[in-house]
This record gives sequence, structure tokens and C-alpha cells, in this order.
Amino acid sequence: MSRVLVVGAGQSGFQAVASLRVLGFDGQVVLAGDEPGVPYQRPPLSKAYLAGTAGLEQLHLRDADFFAENDIELVEARVESIDRGASKVRLEDGRELDYDHLVLATGARNRTLPVPGADLPGVLTLRTRDDADRLRASLEEAGDVVVVGGGFIGLEFAAHAGRPVTIVEAQDRLLNRVATPEISAYFARLHRDAGHTVLLGQGVTALHGDERVREVELSDGTRLPADLVVIAVGVVPETALAEKAGLPVNNGVVVDAQLRTADPKVFAIGDCANFPCLWADAAIRLESVQNAVDQARCVAAAITGAGEPYDSLPWFWTDQAGAKLQIAGILAGADRTVVAGDPAAGKFSVLSFRDDVLIAVESVNRPADHIAARRLFTADPKPAYADLEASAFDLRAHLKSRAA
Repeated sequence: MSRVLVVGAGQSGFQAVASLRVLGFDGQVVLAGDEPGVPYQRPPLSKAYLAGTAGLEQLHLRDADFFAENDIELVEARVESIDRGASKVRLEDGRELDYDHLVLATGARNRTLPVPGADLPGVLTLRTRDDADRLRASLEEAGDVVVVGGGFIGLEFAAHAGRPVTIVEAQDRLLNRVATPEISAYFARLHRDAGHTVLLGQGVTALHGDERVREVELSDGTRLPADLVVIAVGVVPETALAEKAGLPVNNGVVVDAQLRTADPKVFAIGDCANFPCLWADAAIRLESVQNAVDQARCVAAAITGAGEPYDSLPWFWTDQAGAKLQIAGILAGADRTVVAGDPAAGKFSVLSFRDDVLIAVESVNRPADHIAARRLFTADPKPAYADLEASAFDLRAHLKSRAA
């Protein structure tokens, strides 16, 4: 009987095993993860779960009965190595598991802050449920809170911390890697209006304290008081297993259009996979629930014999301080932007173009624009600047005109 072994019990790992059963795979399915309990969602950790408005059960992707009813074996153990020649993996407790197909869904780990004092008590990160639990407990007693990093996780933590915090970002704008300057400026204003201090263009050179952190030293010599510091400076893909097994790695486990590695028995999906992206016209790695879910479904289809190249449109979202940002497409290479709507009213979209072709749409509190953008991106031909200009850059109006 054929066996599929999925390593990593996050969003992509769970979706892979669930999709195998949906597609009728009748072999053995094993999901190995190094955290106890059933697989859970990570996005609420920096939002509702952190704020205390969502409980543990609401994190669970499915309850234990789902796995029993679908004959999916959960293995709570870290995978230490892969023996590709023998088609087996070795677990940290010495056990070995055979496979016919291996899916690496190992995700990513938080970047560290390589400065003195980064290991002081009171310096925390946010990636796992345990991290979120520690942060919630620490927030109850913390006085001065500093967030290092102005990306999605740092800003979501600030928005749901329930108190004013100081956000320190080394770049000259928030969300520098993932959003346009227009979106960055809006969220900087949003957080400042919410009472947070936003410091841009400032690196952290040291953390000071005794029995716990007390100060954050910035690149200009300023010292900020802090008895809780949240490090949110991005993630790096978990590729150690693949590297030890001799698989190509380059900012992620390198895979082809069907998400196979150099070994046809081994796939990689989700945050750990570097794949050829149709929408970026390049090999990239994406960190999103959409990408994790869609890649898992793609691999399940490939294993069951109905595989196609992965071509899903990337989309993302974040909720902060009453603003919902939804992004469709990939911003890389944009050379022109247009703002549609009213940023002052908190309802607008930013349209990004490359060579006069629409490549991404960021929508703040305009969900209809986001849905329209996703429909337009999957149409042919892709929307051109001149066509959208004729519709006054109203995505819904343009979509209707194309349907007429």
C-alpha cells in the first residue's frame, strides 16, 4: 500500500493530507509535526488569539475526530533526517518511517536579532502557539513595550496588544518589503493615530538589562525604556532537512512547476518552497495562507495522478486597527501606481503596473475591489493601464465593461 508522509503540521501540511483524502487517495497518510496536539492556524496568533477574543479551539484546523475518521496518522515528533536512497525518514526518538511520496511542509523560523542582549528575559518572538501564550502573559505585566520590525507580524502585534507600543523599523517605511509607499504611509498614520510611536530608519544595536531587558539602544544612540521587546524581523525557510538530504536549496527548497524537488519522490510546499511563480515571472518563496493551501492541493493532485503546474494567483491580507488590507498579485517590478478611492476616509485601493499592465492591487477596506482584482487577474488579457484609465480606475466598472 502506498504511503504519503508529510513533514510539518502547519497550514500546508494539514491541507496536503486533507486534500489527499478528498481526492480519493486510499493509501496510508502520515502527518509528522513537532508540536503537540492537532494542527492549528497561525494567522490568529498575532490577532484574535493574542487579543484574547479567540480561544484555543478556534485555532484548530480540525479536531482529533477528523484525523481518526479520515485515517490520517498524526506523529508528534521532529524529523531528524531523510534517507532518500531507502525512502525513509528518521525521527528524533530513533523511529524510522517509510514513504513512497514525501512532502516537505517545514515552514519557516523567525529571524534572530544579532545584537548584544538579544537573549535577555523579556525578549520574545511570535511564531507558535506557545510564543503567543508567553506574549499574552508578558503583556499583562509589561510597562514599556517595543516592537522591532515593521512588517505584518510586528504591526499586527502592535494593533492587538491592547496598549500603546513603540515600533522600530530599520527601513525608511513600514511594510517596506510587501507594500507600496502609499500603503506604508497609510499604516504609519494609522498606528500613530492609535497611540503607537513609529520610528523609521532606526536599527537596533543592543538590548540592555540585568535580570531582564530594560532598554533598547538604537543606531543613533537613543535608549528606549522596555521591559518587553518583541522581535519581528522576518523569517527564514526551514531547509535543514532538505540540505542534509542533498536537495537543492536557494532561499527555500528548490522545486519545479509541480512543486517537485530534484528527487521525484519528494515535494516541498508552503513557506519553505522556492518555486517558479507565473505571476512574478521568477522563482520566489511566498509566506501566505493562500499559497500554503493552494500548493498543498496541487501536490495532492500530483500524487493522485491529476497534477498540473502550480499557477494560483497570490493573495494576502492583514487586519490592523480597524483596517483590512487585501493584496492580489505580486508587486515586484512595479513602475507605476494609481490610487483609487480616498485614503483620508480609510477606503481606497492602490493599483500597481509594470510596463502598463496591472500586476497587483492593494485594497484597504474595499473588499469588492479585491474580489474584482482577483477576477481580472485570471482573465485574458490582463488589464492594461489605458483600459483602466478609461474606467477611471474603477475595477468593478472595468470588470462589468469586459463582461458586456
